[in-house]
Amino acid sequence: MLTLMFAGVSLLYATVGQAGGTAFLALMAFASFPSNEMRPTALLLNIIAATYSTWRFHRGGLVDWAKLRLLLIASLPTALVGGFIVLDERLYNVATGVVLLAAAAILAFRRPKAGEPDRLTPVWGVGAVGAGVGLVSGLTGVGGGVFLAPVLVALRWASPKQTAALSAPFILANSAVGLIGAIYAGQMPTSGTWLYALAALAGAMIGTTIGLRWLSQTATRYVLAFILAAAGIQLLFFTGHKSFG
Repeated sequence: MLTLMFAGVSLLYATVGQAGGTAFLALMAFASFPSNEMRPTALLLNIIAATYSTWRFHRGGLVDWAKLRLLLIASLPTALVGGFIVLDERLYNVATGVVLLAAAAILAFRRPKAGEPDRLTPVWGVGAVGAGVGLVSGLTGVGGGVFLAPVLVALRWASPKQTAALSAPFILANSAVGLIGAIYAGQMPTSGTWLYALAALAGAMIGTTIGLRWLSQTATRYVLAFILAAAGIQLLFFTGHKSFG
């Protein structure tokens, strides 16, 4: 049952270019995984799911590699630093959950004007966003896509579809660096990760196909809002039950 839930989470998140890190952590907390295994396991599952999604978005010519390069230059060093740090995240989970719920509300209720163009992305702005999201990614075991996506959409630095295409490789790179840091800090994925990895890959394959073929810009925005809200609720609900360590 838990394996099927990992597959379902991966499928839903992959429709908008996300890997499912927050939901993976929530499922593991609910299943009483050891706290020192949760972060590296979530990061490894992120890598599996995001690798396939990145390949599909790249094959479709949807990834803005120039914009992604700026984000990664800023985020990867801070993701590595965050991976080295092991901390109690109860207060962090509450604050992050509230932020995600606010971001979901903005995406759900903000009505973009017809033909509203994307804004130019300032180098300093992209650098600041990338560095902040990278640090959070390494600290928590979340690939960072759920934090990156609402910023890009709210600032009109990318459309919902472009945001999905940017999120997948961003999550892949930051999760890989975060996993290195977590392993260095003495944390290892759970022994049954291979089975969860297969489930995450299957979900990502189906979800990415759904996102590319059948979701419009508006549908993508609402699905992303739903996922952000769900992630926020998960963080708030599991705070007080178990730290993500």
